[in-house]
Amino acid sequence: MPTAPPSPPRPGYTLPVFACAGAIAALRQLIDGGDRPQSVTLDLLTPPQPADIAIAQLAPLPDGSVLAITHSDPGDNLDLTRHTPIWSVVAWGSADQAEPIWLEGGEGIGRQVNQGNAPAIYRYARELIAHHLTPLIPQGQTLRVTIILPEGRALGDRTSNAAFGVVDGLSLLGTAGISAPLSAPGQLDQSRAILRAKAAQYNHLVFCLGENGLDLAVQLGIAPDRRIKTANWLGPMLVEAGQLGVAGLLLLGYHGKLIKLAGGIFHTHHHIADARQEILAACCAAENLPLPLIQAVFQAETVEAGLKRLRDHDTAAAQRVYQRIVERIDQRAAAYVHAHTGTPLPVGSMVFDRQRQIVARSHLAEVLFKQVLVD
Repeated sequence: MPTAPPSPPRPGYTLPVFACAGAIAALRQLIDGGDRPQSVTLDLLTPPQPADIAIAQLAPLPDGSVLAITHSDPGDNLDLTRHTPIWSVVAWGSADQAEPIWLEGGEGIGRQVNQGNAPAIYRYARELIAHHLTPLIPQGQTLRVTIILPEGRALGDRTSNAAFGVVDGLSLLGTAGISAPLSAPGQLDQSRAILRAKAAQYNHLVFCLGENGLDLAVQLGIAPDRRIKTANWLGPMLVEAGQLGVAGLLLLGYHGKLIKLAGGIFHTHHHIADARQEILAACCAAENLPLPLIQAVFQAETVEAGLKRLRDHDTAAAQRVYQRIVERIDQRAAAYVHAHTGTPLPVGSMVFDRQRQIVARSHLAEVLFKQVLVD
């Protein structure tokens, strides 16, 4: 009996969607104290489609504000925010409030240390909340909306947020409402299908781990059609490329992700494995850097912090270390493909920092880069 094809991975929603849904429910309760809905339907704006979000709890608070609680559902993703509660607290604003809606981050919303400790609530979240709440505000009134992530501080410690200047919690991050299941097993089948189609057209391709890599590739002049978003599935995607007979593959990614390949880790999601500081420290030792510096790199909270310590010590030494890393990535990736397919696959690596500046590119990456530029 033939086996049924696997179901496609289920998408979910980004955190701003749940925060906004809770704020809508809380505001309606604040205005008229009516029925307490089990769900709220809202327009995601990006993309322009409706979403039904369950409201787990809704209650007036003693200070006159209203609290609504939703729970994150990122779909079939390996996402540490799954089921985490999002609290949306809505209250009337002050008479001298300049804006109709004063949006603030409470406990568990991270602080942007490079932006005067502003709450890590980004444009999409602000636009979504403003779009849905502004038409509901009675004339002459203003609102104060506070978003709280009770588990945000603990969850933030398990992310690389600090490398991007966000501390003490999580971000209300996302440029769109849909949380695409990039880390779900079913997504691998879709990525493989895209790879097969592009391998039939081009001999040389570019693997980008995420959106930052995809955007930077275009800025660098790489032909858009040659890009393939791999998410965390680098190992299977490399093997697939080898089986398809791809002539050469350029890897472009954030150094804090791609460095894992230098240690033989070919699924880059932090739930699977994480040895970034250990790999960075080992490459420092291979370059005979001073022991106190190696120890400082090893003990750095993030690999981005480790890179900064290297650069502060000696920019030339930092460059030597990262050159070793990208060459090592090439070697380990090519060996991984050969071990699984028995065929050679030239792999070149380029890594960038959180400012999207190229930190290092391997010698083979220099060659492959010329093969994937726009004609």
